[in-house]
Amino acid sequence: MQLESLKMFVDVVETGSFSRAAQLNHVTQSAVSQQIRALETRYDQRLLSRSARQVTPTPAGERLFRGCKEILSRFTEVEAEIREQATEISGSATVSAIYSVGLHELHNIQKELLRTHPRVNVRLNYRRSDQVYDDVILGAADLGLVAYPSARAGVDIVPFREDKLVLVVPPGHPLAGKGKTATVAQVSTHPFVSFDREAPTRKGIDKLFRDKGMELAPVLELDNVETIKRAIELGLGVSVLPLPTVQQELAAGTLVARPFNEPGFTRPIGILVRKGKYLSRASQAVLDAFKSSRSEE
Repeated sequence: MQLESLKMFVDVVETGSFSRAAQLNHVTQSAVSQQIRALETRYDQRLLSRSARQVTPTPAGERLFRGCKEILSRFTEVEAEIREQATEISGSATVSAIYSVGLHELHNIQKELLRTHPRVNVRLNYRRSDQVYDDVILGAADLGLVAYPSARAGVDIVPFREDKLVLVVPPGHPLAGKGKTATVAQVSTHPFVSFDREAPTRKGIDKLFRDKGMELAPVLELDNVETIKRAIELGLGVSVLPLPTVQQELAAGTLVARPFNEPGFTRPIGILVRKGKYLSRASQAVLDAFKSSRSEE
């Protein structure tokens, strides 16, 4: 039995027509009929019910149809894999990421890709954390980047790195020049600007403070790290942010960061991949670039 026979059978079921299946396969209607008869002889039963208007599968034909679809789909994937091996790695990979991670990773990843695979492009979508999981599970993104990754059905998590969390204040603030480190107690005496309450980073920071006996009461709750930084620059409060997200402002002198003198002030970052998904060579190259970036830190 050849794959061409299985494809013709699938085309007949999907179109409900011998003549349309013949057109799709560039053969005569008689040739399609011969292939179907050969399958029915092989399995010693009717696979299709023929009427004047339409062809429909019998129960046995429906089972064969589902199996043929899986075989043909997998064969198409294998062919694509083999063809890719014979050519230079090129193409695009879509990455969905939360804003506070994607914005500060893309430059390093693109730099690594230009060095190793100049024909690979990254398409970056900024999404909320739950949307990143959905994009990966539903196939809208090849990879996802989230903070505080959590196990979910259909997703594999590749550990990426741990971001250091620091106290961030404007220049001239009372805490800007007090020693080299910050304490939890110091934060409690100043207005606090936070991520919105549904953000995993907010939940993670809240838990850090609760574990140390303090409940944060933000005066502002904002939906992304850029607006939080602007609020701090305006003197509206202080915040706890991942160190990589404030490097530009630290270099420009518009913000000041103080590490905490207590353990545990880190934010885990994970790369999401759909469980069982075949990654194209372009997507694999992007994943490898993330791993390389992690190892160089």
